[in-house]
Amino acid sequence: MKKIINDPKDVVEEMVSGLVSAYPKYVKQLPETLVVARNDDYDQVALVSGGGSGHEPSHAGFVGDGMLSAAVCGQVFTSPTPDQIYAAIKATDKGKGTLLIVKNYSGDVMNFDMAKDMADMDDIQVETVLVDDDIAVEDSTYTQGRRGVAGTVLVHKILGGFAREGKSVTELAEYGKELVQDIKTVGIALSGATVPEVGKPGFTLADDEMEFGVGIHGEPGYRREKIKPSKEIAEEIIGKLKAEFNWQKGDKFGLLVNGMGGTPLMELFIYFNDAKKLLEADGIELAFTKVGDYMTSLEMAGASITMIKLDDERARLLNEPVHTIAW
Repeated sequence: MKKIINDPKDVVEEMVSGLVSAYPKYVKQLPETLVVARNDDYDQVALVSGGGSGHEPSHAGFVGDGMLSAAVCGQVFTSPTPDQIYAAIKATDKGKGTLLIVKNYSGDVMNFDMAKDMADMDDIQVETVLVDDDIAVEDSTYTQGRRGVAGTVLVHKILGGFAREGKSVTELAEYGKELVQDIKTVGIALSGATVPEVGKPGFTLADDEMEFGVGIHGEPGYRREKIKPSKEIAEEIIGKLKAEFNWQKGDKFGLLVNGMGGTPLMELFIYFNDAKKLLEADGIELAFTKVGDYMTSLEMAGASITMIKLDDERARLLNEPVHTIAW
């Protein structure tokens, strides 16, 4: 294992400390927690998200004006504890309620629900939006139903924009539940990821091998085979998304090509271009596009494609400027 770290047990604490030290204009750390919160004044519904660390810049990189109010950083690939989530809710509450944006993993769902119950006792109105955008597999490791992956970042952006415009927590929750149904993702992996305290990759692939549908914690996908050219990979992934959406010529979508942490931008742009050409051939209008590392898996080589069905309002919110580290 080669990593630029000190003690493997301290990686999350030291990462959070470094993050807030590097970007004090945007964020601060709540004392005695691993919560990263907005470092500015605001008067709106609070948006809180989080999960296990190792997916940076998710979620702390999206804390700031126009997106999240706070992100709760669990240990690597481990859900944050209810008391940490509760601390985030308490610290960011402006008297207008809190919306929790939760990826669909059993530990996250349970712990965020427990924190919600704790906040209810303080008369803080808390609602939850559960993100399950990964269409590759059902009932994967750590999950009942579909996993929450890179599409979560688009939920942060759209609901963050609505919150900034003054929508209520009830309105945000209702809209969010509709929104997640229009976001779909499929990932591929070329290599595994190494959790620092484990010291070896969670899975291994041969030099000439790839896996379709791998999750952001290294959960199994749906097929391994010899690596293909980018065009052929894109054909399979876009084909799966097309079957899920059943899109028609003239439909409006957004396209996010997300790196898993170990893939050069050069390759992500090639992959994006191949996906975009397929969509254009189908007559799809792309009103939003983005390429980069947004929901990673430590140093995993690979990428995911997320598509979101758009109307004019969603497109406007996705393209609006925000003040965060990573968007």
